[in-house]
Amino acid sequence: MTSIGYQAESEIAQQFRRRKTMAAKFDLKQGGSGQFMFNLKAGNGEVILTSELYNQKQSAIAGIDSVKVNASDDTRYERKTAKNGQPFFVLTATNGQIIGKSEMYSSASAMENGIQSVKKNGPVAVIEDSTKEHKSPAA
Repeated sequence: MTSIGYQAESEIAQQFRRRKTMAAKFDLKQGGSGQFMFNLKAGNGEVILTSELYNQKQSAIAGIDSVKVNASDDTRYERKTAKNGQPFFVLTATNGQIIGKSEMYSSASAMENGIQSVKKNGPVAVIEDSTKEHKSPAA
């Protein structure tokens, strides 16, 4: 392998390590319908929780705050099974409202790993605001 090959491989390895150690984040978005939602993403960029839709941006931010408060409490997770047999979970607030839902998992143990990831990342994740109203107009 040439030194250029080693250099490219080294850069790829560095990028992978950086991606692997990125901080968890709440990706706050606004859809085409004008409604707001967020995804909780683990440090590796994988979506581990998706919110319900909100009519107001402030309500979506309150949902994020609710995840931060409730994520570490195991009793806030409802473990469910879809009609196709795949396990998933929902995170609920103390009033019983659904805050967010997971993806469908291949096994119950994979779902439990997802719950552990929300417990670990939810309380410490930062908010990345990708909403239209946050973006400044082009000059």
